[in-house]
Amino acid sequence: MAVVEVVFWIAVGLLAYTHLGYPLALAALARLRRRRPPAPPPAELPSVSLIVAAHDEEEVIAEKVRNALALDYPRELLEVIVASDGSDDRTAELARDAGADVVLELERAGKVPAQNAAAAAARGELLAFSDANAQWRADALRLLLAAFGDPRVGYACGQARLIDQGGTNQEGIYWRAELAVRRLESELAGVTAGNGAIYAVRGEAYLPLGPASSHDLSFPFMLTKRGWRAVYAPGAISEEKEVETLEGEFARKRRMMRGVFDEVVTDGMLAPRGYGPLYAFEIASHRVLRYASPFLHLIALVTNAALLGTSALYVVTFALQLAILAAAALAGPFPARPLLLARYYVLVTASIAAGLWDRIRLGTPGAWEKAEGTR
Repeated sequence: MAVVEVVFWIAVGLLAYTHLGYPLALAALARLRRRRPPAPPPAELPSVSLIVAAHDEEEVIAEKVRNALALDYPRELLEVIVASDGSDDRTAELARDAGADVVLELERAGKVPAQNAAAAAARGELLAFSDANAQWRADALRLLLAAFGDPRVGYACGQARLIDQGGTNQEGIYWRAELAVRRLESELAGVTAGNGAIYAVRGEAYLPLGPASSHDLSFPFMLTKRGWRAVYAPGAISEEKEVETLEGEFARKRRMMRGVFDEVVTDGMLAPRGYGPLYAFEIASHRVLRYASPFLHLIALVTNAALLGTSALYVVTFALQLAILAAAALAGPFPARPLLLARYYVLVTASIAAGLWDRIRLGTPGAWEKAEGTR
């Protein structure tokens, strides 16, 4: 039983570490490390191309273009590009009518190929990206681009705020914790992921990615390997609706996770070459262990079952694991907040394994679908 017991405690320890220990370790390191002085803003405002990749977004694209044109940024330095990825509706027409500078009508290939095409057509020194359903505050672009006053910064993401629609989804609680971790990572070696709602990259640092990859996950670590810094600009705020239901959130994350295998393995996240020790620590703690969490949970459950009868302690730990699963199941008919939190955790953890299964069964993801209920 000794080996089984060791495996059980390793699995439990790694789960506790990635969810709780890692944020505490980051906070301790940030206190010990001298805080970086804020980068001075660029001496002259750079030209920027704000790119929105869109597929069948006629509901929101005009509002998005108007939001972009209303940003507190000199109009002569701002280029708004909408890349319509094989839209079957009036996305391209409405984007033009709303005042977009460039509208690309592309064959359906996926979000990243649409972004690649827009980046190739862009004239700005910096490339900013947003989703069609994300609304930026008026000062968001200035605050986002201020990060590039540091010549070492190649990528910066802003703060994506989720608007609670009063449904069962508990993503907002997780997201606030995630942003706190992102702030600490930015103070240390750099962020390990961004978000699609608000981010920017230097034109010279832009990397054309394959259709299975995403800027959110691949750009931070790939640019770090190339000597750039990837940072978080919390003052640059974008707002969008949260997916209303837990089931919708599961489906969204499952689609996202289908492409993670390619980003982790093919794009080279696991290859340590190019990482400093601190960034490698962040990647292992925040990315690798998080993506391993469904398998760690399975190992913990199976080994715990094998240890039943050896000690009362293992009866308690097994009961706790079953209690989390039972609470997640009960959240359907009884949507109380504690039960919903348990269901959120179980479904989001399961989405990683489900996404990997989809990748094995269906191959590399290509085209993309918008999350239901967020428009």
